[in-house]
Amino acid sequence: MANTTTKQKSISYSKFGYMFIAPFFLVYAFFMFYPLINTVRLSFFGNQGDSVNGLDSFVGLQNYQFILFGGEGSFAQVSHDNFIQAFGNTFLLWIGNFVVQIVLSLLLAVWFSDVRIKTPGTGFFKVVMYMPNIITAASVAGIFLMIFGNSEFAAVNSILLKMGVLSEPFRFVDNVWSSRIIVMMIQTWMWFGNTMLLLMSGIFGIDPSIYEAAAIDGSSGPSTFFRITLPILKPIFFYVVITSLIGGLQMFDIPYMFHVGSNVNDSLRTVAVFVYERFTGVKNYGMSAAASVILFIITVFLGMLINKFNTDSTAPKKKRKKV
Repeated sequence: MANTTTKQKSISYSKFGYMFIAPFFLVYAFFMFYPLINTVRLSFFGNQGDSVNGLDSFVGLQNYQFILFGGEGSFAQVSHDNFIQAFGNTFLLWIGNFVVQIVLSLLLAVWFSDVRIKTPGTGFFKVVMYMPNIITAASVAGIFLMIFGNSEFAAVNSILLKMGVLSEPFRFVDNVWSSRIIVMMIQTWMWFGNTMLLLMSGIFGIDPSIYEAAAIDGSSGPSTFFRITLPILKPIFFYVVITSLIGGLQMFDIPYMFHVGSNVNDSLRTVAVFVYERFTGVKNYGMSAAASVILFIITVFLGMLINKFNTDSTAPKKKRKKV
C-alpha cells in the first residue's frame, strides 16, 4: 500500500495585519515623512531677491552657516545671534519646567498609587490634575495674561497695589525672569497631570508581592521608593524624559502668545518661534527650513543619548548561534 501524503494548504493571516496598519503608514508618509524630506530640500535654497515665495536660488549650506556661525552682513549675524539666544531660551524653559514637573508628578503618582493611603476622591483629583492638558494653549496664555498682566487691572498687580506692597504695577510680562518663570509655571501646570498618569501606570504594573517581601524584610518607605520603585520605573521614566525633551525643544504656543503688543519677548523666543518668524515675518523659507533641520538633528541626538542610559549593562548579552 503506497503511502499517501496530504499537503495542508497553510493560510497566512499576516496580510490582514498589514491591511489594518497600512492607513497609519500612508497618513504618516503624507503628513510627516514628505514634509520632512521637503524641509531638508528647502533648507538649501535662499532668498537673494524679492521673490514672492522667498526661494529663488540654490545656496547650498549657506543657511546653516548663517545660523550656526554667522557671516558677513547684518542679516547673517542677527540670524545667528537670534538662533543662539532662542536655543538657550528653549533649554532654559524646558529644564525649568521639567524638573519641577517630574518631581511633582512622581510624588503624586506614588501617593495616589499607595494602597496604604486611603485618600478619598482620588479619581476626582486625577481628573482635575489632567484637565489643564486638554485646555487650548491660547486660552491658557490669555488667562495668565489677565492674572500676570502689566497693567494695574491685572489680578496680581491689583491685589498687590491694594495691599500696599507695590506703589506702581509690576511689568511681569516684560521682565526677563518673571516672564520666564511664569512660562515655566504654565508648562508645568499643563503637563504634570499627563506625566503623573504615565508614572502611575508604571507603578501599577509592579508586582505587589515585591512590596510585600520588602515590608517583611523591614524596608522603610524611602528605602522601598529608591531601591524598588525607581529602578523598576526606569523604562517609563526615560520614556517621559524623551517625550518631554521632544515637546520642550518644540515649545511654541505659550512662549509665542505670552506677550503684550505685537512683538514676542526676546527672553521667551524659542527655536520654534524663531522658525515661525523666519517663515512668516522675514519670509526666508530656506533659513526657516534649515533651523528646523538643525532642531530635528539635535532632538534625535539627545533622544539617542538619553535612551543610551536606559540600557541595562548588567543584562546578559544574547549570543548568536553559529550555523
